[in-house]
Amino acid sequence: MTEKFADGPLSGLRVLDLTSVIMGPYATRIMADLGAEVIRIEQPGGDPQRHYQPARSPGMSGASMNLMRNKRSLVLDLKTEAGRAAVRRVLKKMDVFVHNLRPATIKRLGLAYVDVRAIKPDIIYCSAAGFGSKGPYAERPAYDDLIQAGSGIAGLQGFVSGEPAYVSTVVCDKLSGQTIAWAVMAALVQRARGGGGQSVEVPMLEASVDFVFVEHLYNNTFWPDEPGASWGYPRLLSANRKPYRTRDGHICLMPYSDRNWADFFACIGQPELKDDERYAKLKNRPKHYEFLYSLVSKAALEKTNAEWVAFCDQKDIPCMPVRRLEDIENDPHVRAVDLIQIVDHPTEGKYRTVRNPVSFAGRHLGIRRHAPRLGQDSIEVLVDAGFTQSEIDELLQGGVTETP
Repeated sequence: MTEKFADGPLSGLRVLDLTSVIMGPYATRIMADLGAEVIRIEQPGGDPQRHYQPARSPGMSGASMNLMRNKRSLVLDLKTEAGRAAVRRVLKKMDVFVHNLRPATIKRLGLAYVDVRAIKPDIIYCSAAGFGSKGPYAERPAYDDLIQAGSGIAGLQGFVSGEPAYVSTVVCDKLSGQTIAWAVMAALVQRARGGGGQSVEVPMLEASVDFVFVEHLYNNTFWPDEPGASWGYPRLLSANRKPYRTRDGHICLMPYSDRNWADFFACIGQPELKDDERYAKLKNRPKHYEFLYSLVSKAALEKTNAEWVAFCDQKDIPCMPVRRLEDIENDPHVRAVDLIQIVDHPTEGKYRTVRNPVSFAGRHLGIRRHAPRLGQDSIEVLVDAGFTQSEIDELLQGGVTETP
């Protein structure tokens, strides 16, 4: 990594972040980790995430400690004209503006693309809402559970459990957050090549449907549908595709290649199966995964996790013990790569954080700024935007901005 980009490949870029909860803040945290200067606008009182538990101080929840790292906090009451005028002044120095408000709301604030482009013509403007602006759902509220339902993710779980279910992580929020990050960076590359500023739209539902159909379009890729073609990728919809119980826990055993299956068949005392045309070749196995999963499930009970890992490592068969959340930080690989770290916050004390997993030129990106208290950087950001001390005092006295 060159000295010029010592803080990361996005060093020197400035992002104004008008997002809340998880999707938007996760997207801008990716940019912040990569070196961008991210200024987070919060209403007086702060993002609801700040007030979750646990917290050692008001407004500094565990969720905020990690979602707000490497960012600066600017409080502005956008319900006031003074607050909206302040945003317009701050925008003049920004490269990127990201929000996750509904179309009618952002328009009412005077911060639609046409408004922001008039202030900063080469701005990369990203709107990240629940649904695309041209569809009938455009003004609906959207949260992760809602998008899991609408994108097919909740319905997919019914193939295993018998009833639709939500995945136990905010998968749509986070995949949409990653989509925001790469979409903004792509627009920045285009701008650097002479393409100018532009509006970028990242709708959660559309991003999540695309995510699901990467594999689940499967039999229905070709149109018109073949007679009897069922939707979904069959191997992933089998109730027998699950972690297998062993003598002392659960494990993922995943023979995949032809060689893997031959070695596995030999291990369980059924070497003749490697010559059975139904199981010998990858092209034939998908039709018979119910039998194969059942076979693995029964065999798994014969060994401990450690015994399976030793065998699979020897034969290069994909294998992984099932970890509980509390086990992950002591996983030997996780410890070796220093993924989960204990760091010191200047006001909140020691806390756990998961470092950015990507490295550049062999170097991991660290925490340049710990999560700020609400409004911690308000005055600094306003001064940088050209506000005089008397103007800042007026905003403070009117409750338009605040500091800790």
